[in-house]
Amino acid sequence: MAKSRLHKLTERGQSVWFDTLSRELIESGELKRMMEEDAVTGVTSNPTIFQKALASGDAYDGQIKELLAETDDTTEIFFKLALDDIRDACDVLRPAHDKAPWDGFVSMEVLPGLAYDTEATFEQAMWIHEVVDKPNLMVKIPATEPGLPAIEECIAKGRSINITLIFGLDRYKAVVEAYLRGLERLIAGGGDPSKVSSVASFFVSRVDTEADKRLEALGNTELQGKLAIANAKLAYEHFLATFTGDRWDFLASKGARPQGPLWASTSTKNPAYRDVMYVEDLIGPDTVNTMPLETIEAFQDHGEVAGDTVLAGVDEAKQLFEDLAKAGVDYDDVIDTLEQEGVQKFSDSFAELLERIRSKRGALAAA
Repeated sequence: MAKSRLHKLTERGQSVWFDTLSRELIESGELKRMMEEDAVTGVTSNPTIFQKALASGDAYDGQIKELLAETDDTTEIFFKLALDDIRDACDVLRPAHDKAPWDGFVSMEVLPGLAYDTEATFEQAMWIHEVVDKPNLMVKIPATEPGLPAIEECIAKGRSINITLIFGLDRYKAVVEAYLRGLERLIAGGGDPSKVSSVASFFVSRVDTEADKRLEALGNTELQGKLAIANAKLAYEHFLATFTGDRWDFLASKGARPQGPLWASTSTKNPAYRDVMYVEDLIGPDTVNTMPLETIEAFQDHGEVAGDTVLAGVDEAKQLFEDLAKAGVDYDDVIDTLEQEGVQKFSDSFAELLERIRSKRGALAAA
């Protein structure tokens, strides 16, 4: 079989993760097929993804009916449903993890209502790891300011973490620092860092969506569609600078792995843009691109792998930040807005998810 475009992408050192998880995906064998044919080596879930899975079809109805005999707590029912899917997906992806211990992960997010509560985030992340009990689980923690200490604490306890909702460079740098401090504490306490993996999920397309809206209001279309990729390229520059040198060399000598950047939100929201631009322009070693189905299919059809594109145009990326400031776009405000909206969107999706469980509970109980 000829190598697919996504297999060629992975040859550049970039992992392909699927930005969806559902029971049907696992039970139908579709996830296993995607591992073979689409080079998929990881999957991610969040409240929005699980809400969509629960809303389509009846794959969860049987288990919900069984759970009704045990509890009417919708959050408890959610966790029982979701964690079963997470365990099963971990088992499907286990061969990829055994082959490459830094890959083959399934990501499960803490509840969105905990985004600004450090202690509760830490406790739930540790609990999810304990009850799932799979070596290829990553728990997702939002990169809010209160999330940073929880991230460090989980790493220090030897847990693998996917840090999500990163939009800006300063917050990305803080996330990397939390990872390094966590590793240093783990090693100081006699722990084994080779058992710990982490990715920093840097959101992409949403940055253009917000910046483009502001540029449109300013009557400046020339700079549209550029900030997201420039932002990610400068994040990768920081990644390269951080995971070298004496501090990192010591950690690596103990078995620690770099915390790879994960490009999230890589579907193109503006139909005027090339539909695979957030994949083609961010190819590079030690990275992950997590894609929805439409982006996977589009890249398999016409995506181009033109070397390590994430390394190209870094000077131009820096200049773009200056040009945007001159044009009147406040980068820091763009990033703050996106973080607040990101947390709110997940909270809204979780509220819809619980309401969906309630409605199913009512219908199944009546039946």
